[in-house]
Amino acid sequence: MDYLWVGLGGFIGANARYALSSLIADRFGVEFPWHTLFINLTGSFLIGAIMAVLVDRSMLDSSLRLLIVVGFLGGYTTFSSYTFEAITLIERGDWTPALAYILASNLVGLLATVGGMAVVRATAR
Repeated sequence: MDYLWVGLGGFIGANARYALSSLIADRFGVEFPWHTLFINLTGSFLIGAIMAVLVDRSMLDSSLRLLIVVGFLGGYTTFSSYTFEAITLIERGDWTPALAYILASNLVGLLATVGGMAVVRATAR
């Protein structure tokens, strides 16, 4: 049954990523990977918020965690796309955008996770 929860969440997450990435790429172009950056940052925020709910509120239902965290967010976030796009920018010699992308993805991603946790914890009081 665990595989069903992960698979269902992954299916929904991957399709959400594809739809949202396509929308952002169509709107802003693909010269800079805004679409992947947005997905990774919102995924970081969501994992922070969801894990804060599941852990801080002792809602450790394993099926829910598998569906949302492992499945949906695993399918939604795009770390492998991020690394490929960062290397592509570097190979093109676009060092400033590459560095900005790497720093934003990592530093802002960490802050987004903390932000998600903080929002949930602040609203729980």
